[in-house]
Amino acid sequence: MAAARMPQKTAGAGGSKGFKGSSQGSGSGRFGGSVRAVGRALRLPLTAAVRGIRKATHAHGAGESGLGKLIELHAVNGAGDVMITVALASTVFFSVPTDEARGRVALYLAITMAPFTLLAPVIGPLLDRLPHGRRAAMAGAMLARALLALVIAGAAAGGGLELYPAALGVLVASKAYGVVRSAVVPRLLPPAFSLVKANSRVTLGGLLATGIAAPIGAGLQAVGPRWPLLGAFVIFVAGTFLSFSLPPKVDSAKGEDRALLAADEQHLHGPRRKPPKRPGLRTVGTAVTHALAANAALRCLSGFLIFFLAFLLREHPLTGSSAAVSLGIVGVAAGTGNALGTAVGAWLRSRAPEIIIVTVVAIVLGTAITAAVFFGAFLVACLAAVAGFGQALAKLSLDALIQRDVPEQVRTSAFARSETLLQVAWVLGGAIGIVLPLNGVLGLSVGAGIVAAGWAPTVRGLVASARQGGATRPRVA
Repeated sequence: MAAARMPQKTAGAGGSKGFKGSSQGSGSGRFGGSVRAVGRALRLPLTAAVRGIRKATHAHGAGESGLGKLIELHAVNGAGDVMITVALASTVFFSVPTDEARGRVALYLAITMAPFTLLAPVIGPLLDRLPHGRRAAMAGAMLARALLALVIAGAAAGGGLELYPAALGVLVASKAYGVVRSAVVPRLLPPAFSLVKANSRVTLGGLLATGIAAPIGAGLQAVGPRWPLLGAFVIFVAGTFLSFSLPPKVDSAKGEDRALLAADEQHLHGPRRKPPKRPGLRTVGTAVTHALAANAALRCLSGFLIFFLAFLLREHPLTGSSAAVSLGIVGVAAGTGNALGTAVGAWLRSRAPEIIIVTVVAIVLGTAITAAVFFGAFLVACLAAVAGFGQALAKLSLDALIQRDVPEQVRTSAFARSETLLQVAWVLGGAIGIVLPLNGVLGLSVGAGIVAAGWAPTVRGLVASARQGGATRPRVA
């Protein structure tokens, strides 16, 4: 009996152990499956968002041509820049009373913007000499801003003077990236894609990233003044690697030449008295130079409004709002107008770019005059929105004119030079905005004068060019 019961006990024991072991295995399997399910659920919003972004940026052949990766790179650039902007604005502008802030911002302009005004005309020619290293140039601009963000973080915490030269370095690197990016876009056009449509996609990518990163940067700023700069460091490091993911054809300069901003015959000396065979911007007709002047007026207005309204609304907020809310309203209005102008530009493509520029500048001028005469909160927000809309749409139309009238051999250089001039105009507008008294009617009247100064001398030439159907492209031997 005992012997007979032993196997049962053993079997029972064995069976019990076997049952217990399988229970443990099943339990751990269920636990592991639950963990994986939770992980998939947590990753789903992120992966779905990434897939959606990738699908949008790579649509209509943009993925195959490489334009999609440039859109993503420009989004990274916009996010990093806005992080640094939030940190600098809090350090230089919001941390002190208005009168002291004006002095600090004026010092900031003197130390950063004034040297940049001298350096900006050099950026285009320098980058023209490095046509085979555009990916490296964009990566260098990203890496420089990543390292400078760390320098600014240390200066913001300790109050060091290195803040100003580091901010200048960030500004120069940012504009260098912008110049190279303008030169790269024509190399990445998908089939049947206009340059206006491509530029609008790139710009929209940057605007969306800026809109997402701005509140994140403000939240990080609330945690500590260094955190937005550390976030910028991470973003720009990612951008450094992403720059090298662009197609190798970005670095190709086959068939390209350099463009000049004045007629060659009038500016050559010594052994090069004989005009070269390559054309300058003024040798391809007046449409491009007139459009560039009109765009410079809008870009100058943009810089003016940023600085003037920043101080005006801090001292005299919009009715029923605090200074921070007033600045936020104007900023959102400008960003919305910019995005809408970019979207409309993509829809219009390259239809009658001269007429588009004349029309939008006239609309901005009319809005500025109305806002100056009937100064009020609503009209200030309307002016910010209309100025953003006009700037975006006019810039896309300028791109279309360069694509139409400038020969392919010098088109890349023309984009670089025009972008440099527009940045100088922005700096000039900012300088005007910082020195004016905080009088709304006076300030907006000056803004209207800036637009009129750029629009009045160019309207006749642009309309004449539109009637003639565009300038005839010269041949390049």
